[in-house]
Amino acid sequence: MASPSEKLASSLEILRDLQNKGHSVFKGKQLTQTHRERLIRNGFIRSIIKGWYIPTRPDEQPGESTSWFTSFWGFCSAYLTARLGDDWWLSPEQSLAIHSGNWAVPAQLLVRSTKGNNNTIQLPFNTSIFEIKSTQNGGMVEELDNVRVLSLPSSLVYSSPVVFRESPIDVRTALATIADASQVLEVLLQGGHSVVAGRLAGAFRNIGNQRIADEIYKTMKAAGYDVREQDPFETPALVDFNLRIKSPYVNRIKAMWKEMREPIPLYFPEPPGLTQDKDAYIRKVDDLFTTDAYHSLSIEGYQVSEGLIESVRNGDWNPEERETDRQQKDAMAAKGYWQAFQSVKESIRKIMSGENPGELADAAHGDWYRELWGPSVAAGLLKPSDLAGYRNGPVYIKQSKHVPLNQDAVREAMPTLFELLAEEKEASVRTVLGHFIFVYIHPYMDGNGRIARFLMNTMLASGGYPWTIIKVENRDEYMAALEQASVSQNIEPFAKFIGDRVKQSDT
Repeated sequence: MASPSEKLASSLEILRDLQNKGHSVFKGKQLTQTHRERLIRNGFIRSIIKGWYIPTRPDEQPGESTSWFTSFWGFCSAYLTARLGDDWWLSPEQSLAIHSGNWAVPAQLLVRSTKGNNNTIQLPFNTSIFEIKSTQNGGMVEELDNVRVLSLPSSLVYSSPVVFRESPIDVRTALATIADASQVLEVLLQGGHSVVAGRLAGAFRNIGNQRIADEIYKTMKAAGYDVREQDPFETPALVDFNLRIKSPYVNRIKAMWKEMREPIPLYFPEPPGLTQDKDAYIRKVDDLFTTDAYHSLSIEGYQVSEGLIESVRNGDWNPEERETDRQQKDAMAAKGYWQAFQSVKESIRKIMSGENPGELADAAHGDWYRELWGPSVAAGLLKPSDLAGYRNGPVYIKQSKHVPLNQDAVREAMPTLFELLAEEKEASVRTVLGHFIFVYIHPYMDGNGRIARFLMNTMLASGGYPWTIIKVENRDEYMAALEQASVSQNIEPFAKFIGDRVKQSDT
């Protein structure tokens, strides 16, 4: 008779085969009842609604949302396609968000279908799908990562005017990706949308695209429509969009930077300015290493003690001769943190000598990353290729509705971040937005939080502010503030959080 572990292994083989075939969401009939119950009992899958399951991690704690938010879009696509075939598409507003690169998990996904029943399907963690019965057939529908959305021109035409006021970053980012007026005019002319034409002409003019604004106005007039142009945004665009760049991610990050930067200095003390005594500043940073490493590593879930960190710092860590040191994940994390910390100090010295902080961080952050993970590679727990740099696959943030950029977008977005850091005059803005946008992009498979906090302190040093520690006991407030910035585009809680920590460090 097979042992319990052998039975679980057989169930895991079935699960692995399904995942290898591209199934990230499972219908009950894809697994026998025996396999299904065994996998649920051992924490490898969980039920979403009757007959539908998603994979989970066995170490996921009760009430943890990570597996659900990770699977949200895949589940919605599979479930809606199973029920409605090709007869469904997202609302214009939610289609517009996705076209702008915003894949944050919404509280309620609005779906339209000629088979819709105007009912709500309740889902975990206060999320839901609301099916809207539509007499239209969806018009121009396309698939983005298996999610059926209205085409970008149709999304712009059919979105409510409210979206221009409530989601200006999404809309401006989407507008900037339109290459030619003909894309939008086709939809406007087919439907005779004279009021919408005036709104879109005003919107394009708001972001500086005079050519498309004029084309819409003149063409609709020539077709006999009475067009009255109006700007649907509440404020002028704060960023000069590069209309030759059609990546939504580059323009999105530029828009976020300009929209978010203004209130940040209000939460910070006046910058002291670069110190003339570099050695004294570095000595203070050195004095904080043990405490900083303990809190930064603990935030990431490592079980480290100050004693362990001190043993690493003093060289009492020898993975070549001690098996326990070679296999101890926490010790390797502490060793990597020590090595990266030394590299960051060198970066700070260069900034205090007058180097541009954004350009320096661009050149140095890869070194910080390699030092952070070097011990794990030396111990054989990571492959040398893991030090190659930016990730080549998807990554998710624990308990977050924010979906980081895909791997191709990372390579477009990171140079933009460092360009903005290099151009920014306010150290407080470099500090807050440098940290936030780095984790918003999430360029690495792991270590993003630690590198972001190194970046934060490097930017603080560029204004003469003291090295600042984010403590593990403030983790929930810290993560909640980042979530507000990522999902709701509200930077003020995060600016206040960092500003308050800086003030405490200065006392």
